[in-house]
Amino acid sequence: MRAKAGWDHCISVARSLKGFRGVRNFPYRIVTMMLIIHAHPYPRHSRAGAALLSAVRDMPNVEVRSLYDLYPDFDIDIAAEQSALLRADLVVWLHPLYWYNVPAMLKHWFDVVLARGWAYGDGPMALAGKSCLWVPTTGGDTAAYSAEGIHQQPIENFIAPIEQTARFCAMVWEAPLIVQGAHRISDAELAGAAAAFRARLTDWATTRNAVIES
Repeated sequence: MRAKAGWDHCISVARSLKGFRGVRNFPYRIVTMMLIIHAHPYPRHSRAGAALLSAVRDMPNVEVRSLYDLYPDFDIDIAAEQSALLRADLVVWLHPLYWYNVPAMLKHWFDVVLARGWAYGDGPMALAGKSCLWVPTTGGDTAAYSAEGIHQQPIENFIAPIEQTARFCAMVWEAPLIVQGAHRISDAELAGAAAAFRARLTDWATTRNAVIES
């Protein structure tokens, strides 16, 4: 049942209708929505975050919610955030890596928005079947995140808690897009990372729509 939740359930119902021949014949327009949850304490000072967001803001059906701008007092509007999540088919968590984890605001967002009885546990499992893409930026480069580097571990070793957060809510975990050395990479390298981010969203939406129309 969880795998049929949300978008997949909508499509399964549509396909059960007599005479259904794909999305084009469905009586309502089905739109793939992508939600970016951006969490940077100083968004106007964020070189990498600004470049990544700038690359995708003009894409159709992309919604950006910058948590530190929306909630400077940390008083998160839970209903508004849950409503945004319900609209989305892909949820992106975009933030700098702080102490091998998410910034305080995003951790608070996890605590209050991904509530028991709504996102997990007994209840609707509202996020089941939605895709999740993690897009962290790090100050350290790949050499820093290695056995010989200052962090003594590869960046992949810090993925598990974030991945499990998504999986615990029955979301579909997408391969992360990690931008390393955000303070040091050249403008051209950063532009390449931003282009890769846009390509990931484009490819995801294209693939999703192709599956629906098949």
